[in-house]
Amino acid sequence: MQLHQDYELFVKRDTIIVTIGPENAKSFKDYWSKNQLPFYGLPDEEHSVLKLYGQKVNLFKLGRMPAQMIIDKEGMLRFVHYGHSMQDIPDNTELFGLLDEL
Repeated sequence: MQLHQDYELFVKRDTIIVTIGPENAKSFKDYWSKNQLPFYGLPDEEHSVLKLYGQKVNLFKLGRMPAQMIIDKEGMLRFVHYGHSMQDIPDNTELFGLLDEL
């Protein structure tokens, strides 16, 4: 997971990472514990957050398409990228550039 690899660089930018996944709470907690992820995880089994932010589901690709968002400290959505596959994720350097501009 690329967010995990550069986690300290996000922390240096005073950034909080929240990952939202489609699993139930137990599966999500087990995954988080197994992988020792240092950021927040939110299970969204009912897809309420997915619907709120317009994240797409593609059944041919086995579920949710990736989405990355940057929300500033005032709660304003400053960047959004909806991916078309799991390989369609912005590089962390692109996210760092956007964060550095805030």
